Amino acid sequence: MAHQRSSQPRLSPSSYEKDIRAVLAPRLAYFEAVARHEHVTRAAQELGVPQSTLSRAMVRLEDDLGVALFARKGRTVSLTPAGRTFLGSAERALTEVEKAADSVRADADPTAGKVAFGFLHTMGSETVPALIRAFRADHPRVRFQLVQNYGEAMIERLRAGGLDLCLTSPVPDAPDLVARRLDEQRLRLVVPEDHRLATRRRIRLAEAADETFVTLEPGYGLRRITDDLCAEAGFVPRVAFEGEEAETLRGLVAAGLGVALLPPPAVARPGVVELTVTAPRAVREIGVAWLDGHPDTAPVAAFKKFLLGRRGSLLP
Repeated sequence: MAHQRSSQPRLSPSSYEKDIRAVLAPRLAYFEAVARHEHVTRAAQELGVPQSTLSRAMVRLEDDLGVALFARKGRTVSLTPAGRTFLGSAERALTEVEKAADSVRADADPTAGKVAFGFLHTMGSETVPALIRAFRADHPRVRFQLVQNYGEAMIERLRAGGLDLCLTSPVPDAPDLVARRLDEQRLRLVVPEDHRLATRRRIRLAEAADETFVTLEPGYGLRRITDDLCAEAGFVPRVAFEGEEAETLRGLVAAGLGVALLPPPAVARPGVVELTVTAPRAVREIGVAWLDGHPDTAPVAAFKKFLLGRRGSLLP
């Protein structure tokens, strides 16, 4: 394994930082095995590569670093001080690679893998717990990483790779996404119990044109639907408060701050009356979305199939 070492690294100074990971990464396991055995032949046998291949790899590694990692005597080697320093970092790097491999294999395990699943705030109290409970009846060991957020934020997270699937509304229409409508939910006009309209059971939305509204913030799907329905009814809502959670809005309605278009509550709230909107048709579609062209792990595929099988019966 004797060789003539070049006086300079093969990498130019301008490309060194950019290319060093590509140079080192394939050779770390080779280096660690030679350092551990302190013998090239035994390391080559463990790795299942020719001794000559391993020797050349170590020579190139040292040349690229510009540092002697080994003191050599035939096929027996010992680490130099620089080699010992490098070995500690190489072992930590290889350990992290092993952990990463174990983690992704565990997440993809058909029976005990992970599903990263996003859903709307309004689906958190009943719908999503019921879905997960039903799914886990047949897949008891599958793990869920749950994210509760508004629609646009979940779509951004989906695109960034942080979610496998998300339940959202409106159902997105984008070339990089696949979305499937699962169900629809009627929206009600929620008014204080002492409101002039509280004795009504049904209402045309245009009759609330002069009311003050409390709504979700811009960017929330329900806010967009509210604005669209009001526009269809012929008016722009006068907004007194913009919030982040539907039940907060329902409480503010009870306090007399305004009226709101909201989905049905999980539990009836005192202090409000909920009116059926007859015109325009006040519903929001609920759908599931995922990134187009991205392969599913086995647990994600199973949960996706489960959700698609709940078309028309997603909501309690």
